[in-house]
Parts: sequence; structure tokens; C-alpha cells
Amino acid sequence: MMHMTFYWSLEVTLLFSSWKTHSWLSYALTLIACIAASACYQYVEHIRYRLRQVGKPTQLDVPLLPDQKARWSVAKIAGGVAFGFSSGLGYLLMLAVMSFNGGVFLAIVLGLTIGYLSFRTEDDEGTTGGVGSTCACA
Repeated sequence: MMHMTFYWSLEVTLLFSSWKTHSWLSYALTLIACIAASACYQYVEHIRYRLRQVGKPTQLDVPLLPDQKARWSVAKIAGGVAFGFSSGLGYLLMLAVMSFNGGVFLAIVLGLTIGYLSFRTEDDEGTTGGVGSTCACA
């Protein structure tokens, strides 16, 4: 049955029809997986912002005309891969929250909080692109 409001139960189907919990142990392992996945999301976002900073020249090094060869640098490709992984993981977290299980919701918020406090720095706040956003997919 698809729930349309939050419910509190240890029986939840998460993301796939084969991922069902029927006991306290399977429910606890599912919540731990949600915490780990959302903390991993914050870590990948931290890496993505660090890669963005690597490719930026200082103001004294900026040429008048952009260099077309530097368009496909290793940092840019790695940043693109990190963005794709981060976006996919963010959407999976969103779909997990849409299971409307209260424990899953709290586990994902807890994991995002732990990841933010563990991996993000003040330097990340100065970059553009979703750091100030509360959306997990920003």
C-alpha cells in the first residue's frame, strides 16, 4: 500500500519492491543505510565544491580571452562526475523520503546534518550553486 501521509511503522518498502523491512533488525539497518547515504551526499558535495575551486584562477591570472584548451580540464571532468553522482544520490534520497515513513525521514535529515557538520567548511559557503539551499539536490 502506498502511503500519502507520514506513518510510523517498522514495515517499509524503500526504493525497490525487493527492499522491504519486516523486523526491527532490518528496519534499523535500513535507517543506518539512509544515514550513511545522506552523509555520503554531503561528502560528495564537499568534494564537488573543492574541485570547482581548483579550476578557478586568481584575479591576476585571468586572461582577457578565455583559453579554449582549458575548457576540458581534469578538475572539470571530475567535477562533472561528482555532480552526476551527487544528483543521482540526491534524487534517491528524495525518493526515500517519499516513502513517507517517519523513521526514514528522520534518518535522512540526521545523515544530512552529520555530513554537513563533518565535511563542510566555511570555505564552501563562499561558493555558488546550492550551498545555501535546503534542497538535497541543489
